[in-house]
Amino acid sequence: MGGDFPSKPMSLYATIWDASSWATNGGKAKVDYKYEPFATELKDLVLEGCIVDPTEQIPSTNCTDRSAKLLAQDYSYITPERRKSMKFFRERYMYYSYCYDNLRYPVPPPECVIVQSERDLFRDSGRLRQKMKFGGSHSHSHSQTHRKHRPGRSSRRRNKVVGGASKSGRRGSAAAAM
Repeated sequence: MGGDFPSKPMSLYATIWDASSWATNGGKAKVDYKYEPFATELKDLVLEGCIVDPTEQIPSTNCTDRSAKLLAQDYSYITPERRKSMKFFRERYMYYSYCYDNLRYPVPPPECVIVQSERDLFRDSGRLRQKMKFGGSHSHSHSQTHRKHRPGRSSRRRNKVVGGASKSGRRGSAAAAM
């Protein structure tokens, strides 16, 4: 990045690493590669940056003007209404936060803002301590509690005879009578 970018089209090749051993519900859900290749195309992409020394531990003074310009932009500020919407979404749907994943990141990444009251809701793995603590539902158990009960249907279905035994595993006259 030491000079001007070429005026001809450029391409980038990257690898997508498979994090399904840890990032997808603790490795329970695996990546489905039938959707490959994973490709994207960008048009009129403008990257703004500044030259920095990768060995510096503090932000480069070369970036001060660029950072100030970016921070002054409209997208760098969250209005109270947007903050409220974001809080609602997080409380309703967030069940994992890498910011609170102390096992993977003993020191939280620099972009994380740790809110102690929120932190207390998460395990060291970054997952919620209790389901629905934030008010969202991450299971489908609620659909069974609101299902209308039709007398007799559930017991008939459960005791249906399959290969000489009921689905519930019981043999006998109740299953045979169906």
